[in-house]
Amino acid sequence: MNEKQASVAARIAELSCLPMAELWSLWDRYFTRRPDYPNRTHVESRIAYKMQEEAFGGLDVTTRQRLEAIGAKHSKIKLRAKPREFNFAPGTVLLREWGDREHKVTVSAEGLFQYEGRSFKSLTAVARHITGTHWNGPLFFGLGGKRGGQ
Repeated sequence: MNEKQASVAARIAELSCLPMAELWSLWDRYFTRRPDYPNRTHVESRIAYKMQEEAFGGLDVTTRQRLEAIGAKHSKIKLRAKPREFNFAPGTVLLREWGDREHKVTVSAEGLFQYEGRSFKSLTAVARHITGTHWNGPLFFGLGGKRGGQ
C-alpha cells in the first residue's frame, strides 16, 4: 500500500470515531443536500466513497454503464417504463398552485431545483416537500401524462 492509499484508508477508518456534527460537516463538503432518512452507516459509507473518489478518481463512464446494466439485469425490482427525461434550461421557472399558494421552482445552472432557498435533486423531491406525500414531480408540475391522444 502506498502512502496516499494509507492516508485515505486512515481518514476513512477515523469516520466511525467522529461525532455526527463532524460527519455532517464532511457531508456538506461533498453533497448539496442531506439525505431525507439518514443513518450513521449510510452517512459514513457515502463520505468514504467520496473521499476515495476525490483521491483516486471516480468510475469511468464505461464501467459505470456496465455496472448499471448488471444491476438492472439482476434486480428484483422491475421498471414499469423508461422514465421520461426532461432537460430544463437553467433559469426555467415552474409554477404550481397548491394549498392556496403559488409554489415557484427555478432550475439552477447545475440542474438542481431551487425552492424557497433550498436545493433539490429532483422535481419529485420538491413535490414531496410541498405536499408531505409522495408525488411524481413532473406530474405534480403538469409536465407528464398524455394529452390530446399523444
